Amino acid sequence: MSDYTAPSDDRPDEPSGPKRPKRDWMDRDPVVPPRSLIEPLSGRVLDPGTAMQVEGVTPRPTVYVGTSLLVAIDRLDDVLPVLEKVGGLKGWTVRVDESFDSPRVSVPDPKNPENRITLGMARLLLGVTPGVAASSPDAWVLLQLARAEAGVDSMVGVGLDHLMMTSPVWEPHPVWEPHPVWEPHPVWEPHPVWEPHGAPASYGRQGSGGRQPVMYVGEPPVRREKCAVRPHVAIMDTGVGKHPWLDRAVTEDTPSLIPLDPDTDPEVGGDLAGPLDGELDTNSGHGTFIAGLIHQACPDADIYSWRIVDSEGPVPENRVLTALIGLVSLVQKYHDRQEGGLRIDVLSLSLGFFHESEDDTLTEHLLGGLLGALGVMGVTVVCAAGNESTARPQFPAALGPWRPDEGEAEKVDAFRLPIISVGALNPNASEALFSNTGRWVRAWASGASVVSTMPPLQGGYLPRARIKYDGHIREDIDPDDFTGQFAVWSGTSFSAPLVAGRIAQHLFRTMPADEDKHRATVKERAWVAVTAVSDIVAP
Repeated sequence: MSDYTAPSDDRPDEPSGPKRPKRDWMDRDPVVPPRSLIEPLSGRVLDPGTAMQVEGVTPRPTVYVGTSLLVAIDRLDDVLPVLEKVGGLKGWTVRVDESFDSPRVSVPDPKNPENRITLGMARLLLGVTPGVAASSPDAWVLLQLARAEAGVDSMVGVGLDHLMMTSPVWEPHPVWEPHPVWEPHPVWEPHPVWEPHGAPASYGRQGSGGRQPVMYVGEPPVRREKCAVRPHVAIMDTGVGKHPWLDRAVTEDTPSLIPLDPDTDPEVGGDLAGPLDGELDTNSGHGTFIAGLIHQACPDADIYSWRIVDSEGPVPENRVLTALIGLVSLVQKYHDRQEGGLRIDVLSLSLGFFHESEDDTLTEHLLGGLLGALGVMGVTVVCAAGNESTARPQFPAALGPWRPDEGEAEKVDAFRLPIISVGALNPNASEALFSNTGRWVRAWASGASVVSTMPPLQGGYLPRARIKYDGHIREDIDPDDFTGQFAVWSGTSFSAPLVAGRIAQHLFRTMPADEDKHRATVKERAWVAVTAVSDIVAP
């Protein structure tokens, strides 16, 4: 019996399928992130109105690293000569980044687990040829020139290095109110106040779902002192800060997946990027908040945390893929009963990007292959759907099974656990205005104004009012003082870990007392959990 309840279907028509979906008002392109967030990573915005065109490739907006391309390792020898040739015509050099130490991993083929495939990637760096005056190197232009030179199919396995955004709602945010809004009673203004048409939606503002401190006065989740076998949930995010709820549940003492400077930890230093004005960065506390939601949903789960996300701005796709390859390698060793392996039952991801075209085969091959291999090895992958208020598919969430048309069968395999895309609900269980939607979103969970754990960060803002009376200091709430270690926040970033925790809780209810028995039954039991938390129908 499923405990999943789908939200109302009173919404616009959705895309008809994963290939060239019908465009409607919900299938619009999202607003791009501010220039200040993408410039430190040499980020570019692909504008279809001005982008270089090739017959058969219809681009849509995306954000990418302008000076690098990613190539599936098994395609490097075939594509590099073409890329070098067309790059030379523009006065650009194209070279393999020898310092980019991306591992390779041999994993079960998600389409046929009896076979194995080797997954890995190389990064190509673009530069200007010495002694030549040339335009600034651009990865999209280089890729299009190569497609024109050798054919679109010849560039299979080559892709842009997308910038992947995390999914908390931030202010300003590209979700707009459909009509003027006003402050409700009992917040009094000297006269009626309203926002002009097109004002940012309330979710990003403190007091309306934006990141703000709260005080939690209840008891902490009850975690059993001893369990023979616990479900394992993995997070790849900003890391996890210190919190009394999480001291026993979360471990970051795991094999490193990517090298990062400990002095740039977003869960320790809240203001690490941009002007040193004391304002907390957009992602500070993100991973701790996510870990707290998993812990609330399944207090007995062991949570494994890897830091791959910075305190501000997007994450290069190459970093995410490198970390995933490392994680898959750990799970593969466990699956093959080798030393140094690690069991992961659920992986929670709260970041994503938009394809620029259907010819982005690298995402399908490498990202899809890695997450699909995890599914074959008994890991349920849960992804945030994104906060752009669009039905346009976001990846990796849209790599999961799309809801079938009426009368069609679910397209899933029993041997592989699915990727689950999660949208956000308001406190009244309606769909949050900011949440992405569509046939590729298969589960929904609270994601607006949810309460969870925060590291003890304190920003530079002060209370708006303070007065001394009768020997006491009275003041308004300090809007960025999180030393109480709890917060309210909004975003599909937080819906996904709730679903991940619920899957872990389902697994825990049927957890055998022996690791080998868990290994033998986890896939069957996970399918029961998947059908309970989503509308995906088990095969």
